[in-house]
Amino acid sequence: MEIFVVPTASATGSVAAGILAAVVRSKPDAVLGLATGGSPLPIYKALAEHSVEMGAVRGFALDEYVGLPAGHPESYAEVIRREVTVRLGLDPANVAVPDGGAPDPRQAAADYDAAIARAGGIDVQILGIGHNGHIAFNEPGSALDSRTRVEVLTKRTRQANARYFASPDDVPTQCITQGLGTIMEARHLLLVVSGADKAEILAAALQGPVSADCPASILQRHAHVTVVADEAAAAKLAPGTGEVTVRVAGAAVVV
Repeated sequence: MEIFVVPTASATGSVAAGILAAVVRSKPDAVLGLATGGSPLPIYKALAEHSVEMGAVRGFALDEYVGLPAGHPESYAEVIRREVTVRLGLDPANVAVPDGGAPDPRQAAADYDAAIARAGGIDVQILGIGHNGHIAFNEPGSALDSRTRVEVLTKRTRQANARYFASPDDVPTQCITQGLGTIMEARHLLLVVSGADKAEILAAALQGPVSADCPASILQRHAHVTVVADEAAAAKLAPGTGEVTVRVAGAAVVV
């Protein structure tokens, strides 16, 4: 695991975008796992400033709400369209989002998991982390080997996402999310975190016990994880035995 600690939230996007640009240059048809939310969005803005051709890149969104009407501005299909597909010049036919409006969401979830496998799996999966340790919408208690499925959102997660809706009551209660087992099959996990309010949970995820109580702790078992955090989010990370800290372009890299 490598951890880049940078001064600001905007810098997290710049560092993560540089990593993704290098991947796409080496593999123009790379399969990216696309995350939404406050922390990952600066990545796409920064990536758009790189001179890298993205037309052959394929993408799979991490999750989607269940029950929002097609075209709803806060559906993740619409967020991905605005922030990723259009901004980066991706082919819309190459970008997939779980079908939260499907008549049978559980079947849609299973079909989505199978589609990722048919694409050859994810090369780089972008991730954020919730205040309760969720990644994607894998809430505490999620099985560490879980697959893409329908999940019930916790009250805390709905409260955190209420800022995107006109009313807290408008936040859906269910979603389709890639499972922890699905996420762990990606070849490279890229976690981006910003803000002092994420410092405690980030430390728990990276340095606490691996447990379903903190779903993001499963990242400790992955062979290739890169964490990009601003100084506020990294404030409670304690130096671990055997860690080496190197200064690179103003960022602290802990390996």
